[in-house]
Amino acid sequence: MLQKPEKPPALRGFEHIRRFWNPRNGCWTAKILPGEFFVTRSNEVVSTILGSCIAACIRDPVLRIGGMNHFMLPEDQSTGVSSWLEGPNGLATRYGSYAMESLINELIKLGAERGRLEVKVFGGGAILSAPTDVGARNIAFARGFLKLEGFRVAAEDVGGTCPRHVDYYAATGRVMLKRLPTLGARAIATEEAKYGERLTREEPRDDVELFD
Repeated sequence: MLQKPEKPPALRGFEHIRRFWNPRNGCWTAKILPGEFFVTRSNEVVSTILGSCIAACIRDPVLRIGGMNHFMLPEDQSTGVSSWLEGPNGLATRYGSYAMESLINELIKLGAERGRLEVKVFGGGAILSAPTDVGARNIAFARGFLKLEGFRVAAEDVGGTCPRHVDYYAATGRVMLKRLPTLGARAIATEEAKYGERLTREEPRDDVELFD
């Protein structure tokens, strides 16, 4: 049996992310939820479950630092600037534009070089009963953002009707992906619908508005 190593210290700003020892993969694992992202320079796994949401896994293969985000909506409608929207705990990381920029900027702050960044994208399943295909919007946003910013997508698994469980080995870039059954899709769709409703009910403060 693999001996359990000491838990690596979390990088500043990511102390709130739940991390646990996973004997299945023999690694410390950070579990992220919608609206969160996590970056590590240690040999850790970043894990999440995706329905219509998107997760981008990005790393610098030379420095072996990387991370993952998890967002549900492509864009917000904010009209101002506020620290309320910034950082790993910020409201804005629930939206693709901020989630992508936040993850990339955090890696660059740690010394990653933009031109070396390796990007993998997952999620965007059609599991929500809604007039608009949220998953398809998320996929289109992620692809458009990465193309506009000049990033090449090394791998992706998006679309379809199944939710996904993604384990990302940030140091090596390895991804373990499991498509979940239909029964699981219903439960995830219910949670995502509730999450989407909470987004629309968030009350802004200062000079920030979430929706017009």
